[in-house]
Amino acid sequence: MRFFNTSGPVVADDHYCIPPLDRLNLSAVRRFVREKRYFVLHAPRQTGKTSVLLTLRDLLNAEGDYRCVYVNVEGGQAGREDAQQVVRTLLGTLALRASARGRSCYCRLSYSGSSTAAGGSSANTASGGCARIC
Repeated sequence: MRFFNTSGPVVADDHYCIPPLDRLNLSAVRRFVREKRYFVLHAPRQTGKTSVLLTLRDLLNAEGDYRCVYVNVEGGQAGREDAQQVVRTLLGTLALRASARGRSCYCRLSYSGSSTAAGGSSANTASGGCARIC
C-alpha cells in the first residue's frame, strides 16, 4: 500500500509522489553527465533532492554505461578541524558503496601538509580521489 512519505528519500513504488526525474530537465542532466560536467541541485530542505539523485543513480546504472554511487558527505562534519580525517571518511564510504555494488575499488590519498589559514591558525590540507571505481 502506498502512502505519503514525510522524511527521507522517496521510493516511487512505495510513496505517493511526483516522479523524481520529472522535476528536472533530464536531457540537460544527461548531457552534463555525458560531457563529464558538474551540475547543482539547489532547492529548500525536504523537496526531493536526494530522491532525484538516487533515482538518477539507479537509471544510469541500469543503462550500463556508468557506475554511480551515492555518498552522503555529512559524515565529514564530525572532523571539521581534521581535513585528512574528513577525506578518509568520505573516500572510505565511497569505497564501501562501490564494493557493495559489486565493483572493485581502491582509493589513494595524498596530503599536502599544513597551511596557515586567515587569522594565523594552522589547518591541514588534504587532497584525494578514488583512483579506480570500475
